Amino acid sequence: MAGMIPRQFIDDLLARADIVELIDSRVPLKKAGKNYQACCPFHTEKSPSFTVSQDKQFYHCFGCGEHGNAISFLMEFDRLEFPDAVEELASHYNMDVPREQSNRSPAQQKQDQKAYIQKQDDYELMAQISRFYQQQLKVATDKDVAINYLKGRGLSGEIVKRFGIGYISDAWDGMMKVFGRSNQINQQLVDLGMAIQGDKNRPYDRFRGRIQFPIRDKRGRVIGFGGRVLSDGTPKYLNSPETRIYHKGQELYGLYEAKQAVKQLTRLVVVEGYMDVVALAQHGVDYAVASLGTATTPEQLQTLFRTVKEVICCYDGDRAGRDAAWRAMDNALPMIQDGYSLKFVFLPDGQDPDSMIREQGQAAFENTLDNATPLSQFLFEHLLSQINMNSPEGKGAAVGAFQPYLAKLPASNLKDAIVTKLANQFGASNELQLKKLHTSFANTTENKAKPQRPKITPVRLAIALLLEHPHIVEKLPDPNILADLNLPGIPLLNQLLRLCKQNPKVNSAQLIEHFRDQEAGKQLTKIMCIEHHVETDHAEDTFLDIIEKFLNKFLENRSNELMEKQRTEGLTKAEIGELHSLLSEQK
Repeated sequence: MAGMIPRQFIDDLLARADIVELIDSRVPLKKAGKNYQACCPFHTEKSPSFTVSQDKQFYHCFGCGEHGNAISFLMEFDRLEFPDAVEELASHYNMDVPREQSNRSPAQQKQDQKAYIQKQDDYELMAQISRFYQQQLKVATDKDVAINYLKGRGLSGEIVKRFGIGYISDAWDGMMKVFGRSNQINQQLVDLGMAIQGDKNRPYDRFRGRIQFPIRDKRGRVIGFGGRVLSDGTPKYLNSPETRIYHKGQELYGLYEAKQAVKQLTRLVVVEGYMDVVALAQHGVDYAVASLGTATTPEQLQTLFRTVKEVICCYDGDRAGRDAAWRAMDNALPMIQDGYSLKFVFLPDGQDPDSMIREQGQAAFENTLDNATPLSQFLFEHLLSQINMNSPEGKGAAVGAFQPYLAKLPASNLKDAIVTKLANQFGASNELQLKKLHTSFANTTENKAKPQRPKITPVRLAIALLLEHPHIVEKLPDPNILADLNLPGIPLLNQLLRLCKQNPKVNSAQLIEHFRDQEAGKQLTKIMCIEHHVETDHAEDTFLDIIEKFLNKFLENRSNELMEKQRTEGLTKAEIGELHSLLSEQK
């Protein structure tokens, strides 16, 4: 059902979730005191500054400033929208996500509902089309052509089923006859790239006479297709266009299948085609992905390095393959930190991963991967091949050639090794220059402006303690005790006090979630990161002391206000009574 996700459900979900377990499944954590640490998955760094608190159910990076709860982590790490992140987290705990009517205007609700329904309809329609293509591989009159092709490529029925491979005959409307039941659905099929608008408003199939490879997103939903022609038609491979649910620069063919086949992936090999991925899986290499006909993008590389620490690009050894490798390396440089590696394999002329593994077998292919060319070697070979190193001018040019790539590469042991190799190769005369170059760019990534930590004021400290220990509110006689106090930050503190009083079992993550997408939420996440050094045993007393000082400040300010008024214009009978009461309380 379309609509807003109930606040109570989100609170229940966060109460059940364990942020340490969630993050550790994606980024291995190490115990550090009462918290957990890792190198930040959101930026490159040498030493761990990414901290996860089990008590607070909150993460924070002191390097780049990223922070949040379990839902925030899924949104950032898996690049999910808020509703999808909630769905993903809920599915982990076998919880169904309910929906309710929102407080938005009727027009906005209608728009939200339409967008939600459209998105769900898109996924469902693509799933139905994928099943149709798979069925056609069994029942189409010319199915033998497709089956013989797949058998000729050495694919078993099991691997065909695992990847959901299908077929569509070479007819103009084979798919449209089944799914084009109305003008509305016809337009949807055009929007999803499955049909092309023809003359007289009659759409026809985009994919015809092709083996169909469904492209799945991280959650296994079909979002597009790649089709391999079986005749002499062109193009040889036809891919879905960009649509509202498919963005090829952000997806990787085979990643979902790889995760399903190998629960603890340690490396991924990037190949160029759908058939390469499937053929490698057929022969036991279940960790191959393809970049969907594009140069490997920064978004795809981020996904790769968030999944594994070792990425191997396997390309043809021709000029096009090496150019693709160079673009991939250039895009990956800012992400390479200690413990992560990018390597390259260039296949001989006339061979691709499919043919190589069929001819030589899994062991030989994986041996080739084990001996892949490291990034540093590829960088040297590529740059120095373009320079005459037999002259001083050439050596000087080499320094300039390496400079932009050293600038992109974060401070790391790899960067140190590259600079050392350059110094040794160019000789002592250039060593000082290279060291200066290294120093200039050693901390390019780490020296970017870091988020300033908020100054610790009494109000911020009170909020920080309340966020960490919401039960403290029970020690106050009245949650509205500071309602009349006019100080910066007090309205937010009062709001938190009321929330904690209304929800006695609320935790830190739930409080932060209540303010998502609000300016107050940004303030609270910053305050949550304050290092106040107040021990848990002293948190309650410290909080109550601050509240008492706030009240004393209020009494003092109000007394001064009334005495000033008494001198200038006089007080009412009620105000005289209030002043006497205030003065007696301050004694």
